Amino acid sequence: MRWEELDQQPCSLARTLSVIGDRWTLVILRDCFLGVRRFDDFEARLGITRHILSDRLKKLHDAGVLEKRPYQERPRREEYRLTAKGRDLYPVILSLVHWGDRHMVDENGPPVRHRHRNCGCYTRAVLTCSECGQELRPQDVEVEESPAWAGRVMPRKRTRAPE
Repeated sequence: MRWEELDQQPCSLARTLSVIGDRWTLVILRDCFLGVRRFDDFEARLGITRHILSDRLKKLHDAGVLEKRPYQERPRREEYRLTAKGRDLYPVILSLVHWGDRHMVDENGPPVRHRHRNCGCYTRAVLTCSECGQELRPQDVEVEESPAWAGRVMPRKRTRAPE
């Protein structure tokens, strides 16, 4: 599988990675969720070259993850806003942050905390079943072919939980 052909793979993860699967794109998305919207602000916060930043923003825009909105007419200037498709990436970003908070921190601990506005408590990313609300762990989930995939080659069904 070639990197530039990920968007053509019959795998949802591969197709997703074709849009958000590089380090600059993920930190741009992180900053979008922190309220950064303007090109110069992304550039200043990230220390990224204009060329790479422009390329990643264009890719996110073309994929429908970000939209451009004018904030000034003369000269015309636009800012980048998350679309509904982009906001749907919030659990992904929050889960990656949580993983980093558990496995990549130094002796000072996590650099930020997430407080749930509704209850006021600090929170962390937890994946739950959409039907019963229980926490989802790898050993609790079976992967099956969907009707859309029936008849195509599928990896063997996992019979044991990953170790």
